[in-house]
Amino acid sequence: MKQFKVLGSGCAKCENTAKLIEKLALEHGVDITVEKVMDLETFMDYGVMSTPAVVLNEALVHSGGIPPTDKVLTWLGA
Repeated sequence: MKQFKVLGSGCAKCENTAKLIEKLALEHGVDITVEKVMDLETFMDYGVMSTPAVVLNEALVHSGGIPPTDKVLTWLGA
């Protein structure tokens, strides 16, 4: 199971990032968890300077906007 964290303030882009990951995982039959994180200290722990940011299995893989679909599919291994 892949574990995603979407770091952000809860803004529309952050919500849409989480929904995109969940939608694509469901469509491709990939088992995931998505946790939404709004704690500024956690952002700093990952070195995030702009949100939304995506952490996959404790590694920062994206920050600064909604990731493109093809990038998410790569993370999912789809």
